[in-house]
Amino acid sequence: MRIVYVVTSLGMGGAERQVLALADRMAARGHSVALLVLRPRLREEWPTGLDVFRLRMRRTPLSVLGGLLRGRRFLKDFKPDLVHSHSFHANLVARLLKILRPATVVLSTVHNVDEGGWTRMLAYRLTDGLSLRTTAVCGAAADRFVRLKAVPPRKCVVVTNGIDLAEFQPDSARRMDTREEMVTKGEFVWLAVGRIVPAKDFPNLLAAFRLVRKGFAQAQLWIVGESPDGSIASSESVQGNGVRWLGLRRDMAAVYDAADGFALASRWEGMPLAVAEAMAMEKPVVATDVGGVRELVGDAGVLVPARDSEALTAAMIGIMERTQEERLRLGRAARRRVQERFSMDVKADEWEALYRSVVEIGS
Repeated sequence: MRIVYVVTSLGMGGAERQVLALADRMAARGHSVALLVLRPRLREEWPTGLDVFRLRMRRTPLSVLGGLLRGRRFLKDFKPDLVHSHSFHANLVARLLKILRPATVVLSTVHNVDEGGWTRMLAYRLTDGLSLRTTAVCGAAADRFVRLKAVPPRKCVVVTNGIDLAEFQPDSARRMDTREEMVTKGEFVWLAVGRIVPAKDFPNLLAAFRLVRKGFAQAQLWIVGESPDGSIASSESVQGNGVRWLGLRRDMAAVYDAADGFALASRWEGMPLAVAEAMAMEKPVVATDVGGVRELVGDAGVLVPARDSEALTAAMIGIMERTQEERLRLGRAARRRVQERFSMDVKADEWEALYRSVVEIGS
């Protein structure tokens, strides 16, 4: 098959990483793959060896129109069997490109339970006929989009995210090296990963960690991520008192290795890749029960209500008070769950089968 993946950007986010991992798998299986990127190149992007065509869209009508025309020319030349788009802006652009090139077969994917307000849901509803299927990364997202009538139930499919278990494999020697590099010895290190945006609710996590420190003065919290504009969060909010701002890191397996536990404090989510990666790295996980987190974690971690820093504190302390062997057992159970349900190789099989069925329907 000839497959085009449409994304808003190649920025350092979980959805973008997931799309690239899937595109790489499809290319490795012999499919012809290209990436159609809406935005101009960003300062920090995931690297890729795949062909990338940029529409260079900005937030002006003329720029959007120019991007659509460039996209139509690209699709005319590439002649894809399938266009697979991801998240709101890319989904909408892919559907508009079908109007400009009717032969295009479009598959849309939503990556979060919340992709915007009623105007975006209306846009999804009005353009649904231009997409043969809409997939969601978790059941919670699928349920919400169906409930809001953004997609009809008969056209909505759940395909959860996948993790590369070869990349995210615990390594005790790497753990020792990374902790030495970070000048960390016997301290219990909590790790949090994500963009500094309201959805991730870092104020909730920081409030909980301040309470954790009252009983565990040597505990540390490492935060990996940055705000969408590339700036570092204020020193008042994330520096000092055991909190270490790590910015963007490309050596995430090593950072996971060095941590002792993983914390997610989000207000809303789809199926967060960082949680799945931490589970694959055998880390005890404490997370808010939002979006598809319960579907991902199951009984291999501890779930707490969103926006409840006291509950988050109690769960984090509960993990720290367990014996090392108990934490190891929980971590091993987490990796087994990822192996059984969220392996990228298994997910690639699911996607490939779905692609064939959609292309057959569209032909």
